[in-house]
Amino acid sequence: MAAVCLDIDDTLVDFTSAARSALFTLIGRDDMWPAWQHTTDEYVARAVAGELDPTTMRMQRTKAFLTDMGVLLDDETVQVLEDRRLTEMNRGWQLFADALPCLDWMRAAGLKLAAVTNASGPAQRDKLAGLGLTRFFDAVVIAGEVGVAKPDPEIFHTACQELHVEPSSAVHVGDRLDLDAIGARDAGLHAVWLNREDDEADERTPQDVQVIGDLTELPSLLVSEYVTPSMGVPQPRG
Repeated sequence: MAAVCLDIDDTLVDFTSAARSALFTLIGRDDMWPAWQHTTDEYVARAVAGELDPTTMRMQRTKAFLTDMGVLLDDETVQVLEDRRLTEMNRGWQLFADALPCLDWMRAAGLKLAAVTNASGPAQRDKLAGLGLTRFFDAVVIAGEVGVAKPDPEIFHTACQELHVEPSSAVHVGDRLDLDAIGARDAGLHAVWLNREDDEADERTPQDVQVIGDLTELPSLLVSEYVTPSMGVPQPRG
């Protein structure tokens, strides 16, 4: 095992808390989060496919979401509201407490690291830079730049190519069982599901997918499952 690929949102960065708080700022209620996620998935997929640029995607997504709520607004008003939501969300980004210690350990262990994210545009690079994460990664693979998204094998293979490793020598870690873990496994990588919510892991997890509850467990898992003694990887502390 020579490399680790990591999802970003809800793996290293607490995306949901910031995005959900920003949506509350937009509409003044919290019960529409599942509907927002559904609309977002639809429009992000269109951006990844090249049908929409990221700015247009965000405006059209928000307008479609509000229309579905029965709120009919002109484009100028929607843009003002979306800019307000985006500003609020960007102010709310925070790393999970376990992110930096885990990244520090993996860099000290000499592992190659790639960020593999289904984001749609350059804003994801700005987020990584703003949170001080860029320095950890040898490669950053963004769906909106590659033109395919997880679980498509191509995005995982692109990360491996940029790291100059074979998929069988890489581990991918992410918070989505379907997109991250099973997608990576099907692409030939080792798969780790970061299940922070303890979401029915025993019932749904394939036997060839490892499960951790937070990133403090990742170093020990990497050492016990994937690293041979000759690699000289330091043992995790604590």
